Amino acid sequence: MARPIYDEELRQLKSELVEMGDLVKQAITGSFEAVTQGSIDKAQEIASRDELVNAKERDIEARCLKLILREQPVAADLRDITAALKIITDLERIGDQSAEICEIAETLSNGVDLSKFTSLVEMAEKIQKQVSDVVDSYVNLDLDKAKACMAGDAEINALFDQTKKDIVSHIVEHATDESYVLEVAMIAKYLERIGDHVVNIAEWVEYAITGIHKGKAIYEND
Repeated sequence: MARPIYDEELRQLKSELVEMGDLVKQAITGSFEAVTQGSIDKAQEIASRDELVNAKERDIEARCLKLILREQPVAADLRDITAALKIITDLERIGDQSAEICEIAETLSNGVDLSKFTSLVEMAEKIQKQVSDVVDSYVNLDLDKAKACMAGDAEINALFDQTKKDIVSHIVEHATDESYVLEVAMIAKYLERIGDHVVNIAEWVEYAITGIHKGKAIYEND
């Protein structure tokens, strides 16, 4: 395959990955809105879109494997494609976590008053930005942005810890609302897991750029 055609294939790969990232971002936003609005319809709609995320993962995986088998890429190109294969796995799992939040939303028909859990709201907003930034870091091969996403996980973890403290305080003050706050705790845990997936993606972006993954060089002789 001529290099211009090959470059276009790589561009299409990144374009599809951006589309998958957008679907995942919509899922995070929509699932959280379903929780706060107490909208079963919205929760079901967002959850149903998880199949779109799964389908996009399969499409990208097929494109990556086709490029590897047909072109047998080496060095930077191989790292780029390998990273994409790893990244879509984490994006798919983020979609799954969003679907889990939707399941919680379906049990909360009156919605959730998060005025006492501002750290959870902040956590959700931070997560949405992190997902957007980490996808951008791959598309633009922006190492600084990828590292910022890794570092940003500390803030998410801190917000998670604060949310747990807020939950304990709420239980002490409002014992009859225990089931309500347990749902809030589950939402916080799913958001924290999404943050972990963002870190995984950022580490694969670093690999795509440098050949280093978690401090270890791989394919260094290509």
